[in-house]
Amino acid sequence: MDLNLKGKNVVITGGSKGIGRSIALAFAEEGANVATCARTDELLNDVRELIRSKGVNAFTQKCDISDHEALEEFLESAKNELGSIDVLVNNASALALGEDEDAWQASIRVDLLATVKASDKVIPWMVESGGGNIIHISSVSGLEATQSRDFAYASIKSAIISHANKIAVNYGAQGIRANSVAPGAVYFENGVWDYVKKNNNEMYEGVKSLTPLGDLGTPEEIANVVVFLASDKASFITGTCIVVDGGLHKAN
Repeated sequence: MDLNLKGKNVVITGGSKGIGRSIALAFAEEGANVATCARTDELLNDVRELIRSKGVNAFTQKCDISDHEALEEFLESAKNELGSIDVLVNNASALALGEDEDAWQASIRVDLLATVKASDKVIPWMVESGGGNIIHISSVSGLEATQSRDFAYASIKSAIISHANKIAVNYGAQGIRANSVAPGAVYFENGVWDYVKKNNNEMYEGVKSLTPLGDLGTPEEIANVVVFLASDKASFITGTCIVVDGGLHKAN
């Protein structure tokens, strides 16, 4: 399906691995130019070359988005390099899965405030250019309560769903759509569930068996939904959270 994204300019935070990397490559496959940031140069260099191999422009910059001044600098550089920002995907996460103050502080600075700061930065640009798309990557942890002790992570992932909804309501008249995507358990090499599989296989197999579709998700399956949401094929979808979890949260 041609999603009419050719020539669009897309910014993704945390695009060097896992879900973010797959989102970046999926947009590039559709002909969109992509800017992304991460904390590791080596991984960024790799994804930059892969994006360029699709025949589109790529801009990458090392950036710790918990440093909000650095985040704003990255966004300004991305706009200067690409010319505009049509799509913003707030993907980066601290993955702070505890309940102590450090987990709360990390989740607030990275998952919540960086999402807010990035959105606030690009919204005036989108309004000026006639519209745009903002997509927050949340989690099923933000939808349902489980007995795991990820108090900070789950609470903040819930908050960014609400934040996307507020953008949708307040900026729809200016042509901006805002949605969130809530992945379930997603497996990729060196990711959280790869670690669980290697160190607690019983837990891994348990989550797999609880998922109605019988397996964990892939980053590409999340990316496909994000790219669709950013396209004109989803032109009447805003203020919505799309769950991509193989039915896991319904089965628990």
